[in-house]
Amino acid sequence: MTITVHHLNNSRSQRILWLLEELGADYEIVNYQRDAQTNLAPPELKQAHPLGKSPLIEDNGVCVAESGAIIQYLCERHGGEDWLPATDGEDHIRHLEWLQFGESSFFVPVMLKIYAGHLGDAAAPMMPRIDEQLAAHIQFAENSISDDLHFVGADWSAADVMMSFPAEIAVMQGYAEKAPKLARFVEAIHARPAWQRARERGGAYFMW
Repeated sequence: MTITVHHLNNSRSQRILWLLEELGADYEIVNYQRDAQTNLAPPELKQAHPLGKSPLIEDNGVCVAESGAIIQYLCERHGGEDWLPATDGEDHIRHLEWLQFGESSFFVPVMLKIYAGHLGDAAAPMMPRIDEQLAAHIQFAENSISDDLHFVGADWSAADVMMSFPAEIAVMQGYAEKAPKLARFVEAIHARPAWQRARERGGAYFMW
């Protein structure tokens, strides 16, 4: 049965499309466009999820929100077992950590910077702390990714899918020089045929 992806442009939803392409899963896209002035999701997205959440998938009557849950679900239910570490090893623990880090710890300073940016001079007292925290989280990811550009194990995993969006944010924020492995990680992802197919289907995506 076809999976439906409620996809917001220029969002973390892109990594779900990438994973679906990697898995060869059959899916269709319901597109939503951000407001050109506010960059906010359109109100129509609340018809799919009360909080206007994207990504959101529907699969055989089951709705799944939250990127980490969707990634885990797709790997478990749609042929992505090789993208999940065995549950009896340490890689499984690291995998769980990165699934959480990519949507929790990392995005606190990211969201603070976005909202503070709208305040102008009023946010000036807090900006040094926000910038310090963002830089610290990016450096943590840079120090943690392996030299062969994976967050868990020696091959592509669900952790890499989750961390693709934070790595892209790091590059967009100008950290490529200070985080060269993350920059190469982004390049490696974007070179994958599956990512390119997802980009073609999902539409315009940041600077890429």
